[in-house]
Amino acid sequence: MSIDSIIDFANSSATPEHYRPAPEKVLKGDPAQSVTNHYSSPCSQFHAGVWEGEPGQWTIRYTEHEYCEILQGVSVIRDEQGNAKTVRAGDRFVIPAGLVGTWEVLETCRKVYVMFEQK
Repeated sequence: MSIDSIIDFANSSATPEHYRPAPEKVLKGDPAQSVTNHYSSPCSQFHAGVWEGEPGQWTIRYTEHEYCEILQGVSVIRDEQGNAKTVRAGDRFVIPAGLVGTWEVLETCRKVYVMFEQK
């Protein structure tokens, strides 16, 4: 392994994937999203990249553990009980696997993610 194996997001040639949540998951708006996955481990359990989302709300069911750093925008994450956490630019947090609820983007949101998919 050499220094050339380091993945620099700023110089990555990864292509963004544009998508929308499945229609049955959308609760509000038209939350167009894109993800640029800059790295996936050889075992395909660890991933890192940048996600962007437009205003809207959809249901979530986390099967992975995810570290997030919000780069811009404002979102509200809610659990099944209705408890809410507002996240905005500068916030850094971990969402443990098993969280079920909703994600609502209030202002176009961009985050760095690092996730581990437990098998």
